[in-house]
Amino acid sequence: MPAKRRCQPASVPALKQSGNECFKNGQYGEAASFYTQAVTLLQKSGTNSPEELSVLLSNRAACFLKEGNCTDCVKDCTASLELVPFGVKPLLRRAAAYEALERYRLAYVDYKTVLQLDCTIKAAHDGTNRMTQALTEQDGPSWREKLPPIPTISLSDRERLAEAGAKAQGDRISTAQQNGTTAKVDRVPSAEAVKRAHALKEEGNAFVKKGEHKAAVEKYTESIELNPKEVTTYTNRALCHLSLKKYQEAKKDSAEALKLDPGNVKALYRRAQAHKELKDYKACVADLNALLKTEPKNVTALKLLHDVRKILK
Repeated sequence: MPAKRRCQPASVPALKQSGNECFKNGQYGEAASFYTQAVTLLQKSGTNSPEELSVLLSNRAACFLKEGNCTDCVKDCTASLELVPFGVKPLLRRAAAYEALERYRLAYVDYKTVLQLDCTIKAAHDGTNRMTQALTEQDGPSWREKLPPIPTISLSDRERLAEAGAKAQGDRISTAQQNGTTAKVDRVPSAEAVKRAHALKEEGNAFVKKGEHKAAVEKYTESIELNPKEVTTYTNRALCHLSLKKYQEAKKDSAEALKLDPGNVKALYRRAQAHKELKDYKACVADLNALLKTEPKNVTALKLLHDVRKILK
């Protein structure tokens, strides 16, 4: 039996809350209607609140996606991202809509952009893997050459997003405390920590270019202590460990990188190198095969695989 329509609230927060409740109950059409009313009211009020409008558009896009209206989902997500660039939710929703519309290149770009923002998001990893397979079938081995550019996220954007994440974490903890519950959330590095970690990583990179791998390891270690969610810092330190013949450490760092980004090509290759030096040839072959599913023409991986197979004969 359909829910009774209540008197429609007249404030943006109330309309948004009604939309959220309808969405949770699977009433996507009604939820979209509430979000539309909230958008209209917010725009008429003349209030300069791009963040709030961006959220409303992203929420309405989720309704459209649930109803299979992928074209309007893309439109709302794009508008949301124009207001607040690099929002994870609108990027994921637009990627899913592009995927449903078989616009695989654009879906791939959005999924990869999400992974730049947070490499722990499983939906983005899964989407990237599906798009890789679809594009390989559609365009052949050179499919990457036909991709539109993947946006580069600036340090200032990363800092802004880190600040927003830290604030959201604080809000979640505060709400949990008010409700008498304990919030268990991962530590989010502060904007200052992200900035300092980036600077330390760059110092490590400079040492690598000079061949000073021990000094580079120290810088990368300091960087990881401040921001343990940056994949490239682990893969860079793994490279240094390989150069210093510390193969167990290289294997460990590569594994940490793969926890954050399971398909990371550099991490797979560096762990394969470590496995080879540790004479764990089967594990080496497994990592190289996983890498070659993503990059079937990776010359260095193919050469290493050839060398290891010769050893196994």
